[in-house]
Amino acid sequence: MIKYFIDVYGLKIITFLLTILPNTVFAASTHMLKEDDLVGISFWMISMALVAATAFFFLETQRVAPKWKTSLTVSGLVTLVASVHYFYMRDVWIEVGSTPTVYRYIDWLITVPLLMIEFYLILTAITKVPAGVFWRLMIGTLVMLIGGYLGEAGYMAVWPAYIIGMLGWAFILYEIFEGEAGRINANQAPKSVQGSFRLMRLIVTFGWSIYPIGYYFGYLAGLNPADSMKALNIVYNFADVINKIAFGVIIWTVAVSETDSAAAKK
Repeated sequence: MIKYFIDVYGLKIITFLLTILPNTVFAASTHMLKEDDLVGISFWMISMALVAATAFFFLETQRVAPKWKTSLTVSGLVTLVASVHYFYMRDVWIEVGSTPTVYRYIDWLITVPLLMIEFYLILTAITKVPAGVFWRLMIGTLVMLIGGYLGEAGYMAVWPAYIIGMLGWAFILYEIFEGEAGRINANQAPKSVQGSFRLMRLIVTFGWSIYPIGYYFGYLAGLNPADSMKALNIVYNFADVINKIAFGVIIWTVAVSETDSAAAKK
């Protein structure tokens, strides 16, 4: 079913995106991007990178074996959702000069669970995986995001919220390293999948560590409000472009490798 949908509608989806995204880009903003606005420039550059990644992932679904199409489609959905939110976050920054917290967390509440689903999907492509793996990854993700939002939106003191978010992240790391997901990968996955799983874990370990750094400089480092907002958004933007695009590239790499390997054996 997924293969049929992608084969029939994949190119139509990309054409639709190329038609509607220019309207999305220019619809809201009435202010020009300043040459010395590094935060605004980062929003613009990353939104374009996410659009390019979306087109690439959707087009590459035509190249891989059917069992990998869902994983690659989810990668495209992650970058698609993020790119649309980045257009709006850019406009909030350029027009108002404030941190687009609400838009950013709406983005994360959609894209971060999708990234966690990728761990589940990459394992289900090669073996049967208990549903508990999926739900534990989702619980860790929600705890991490809700804790961060409560602190950034002012509903909770920043330190307790920071600790809650870190605990959710630690729970995710335990599941993919020492928990059931990590054991399934180590014991049942072929070497190519194991290698990609390890790279994905490195992104969640080191790539995601950039977000707490941004939170620290934004709320805990004692900087003046203007500098803290700039530091927060630049760090978050840098983390998003690495984590969302690189994560998808890893999925694409293992999908192409496994597809080509299977074709060579026939």
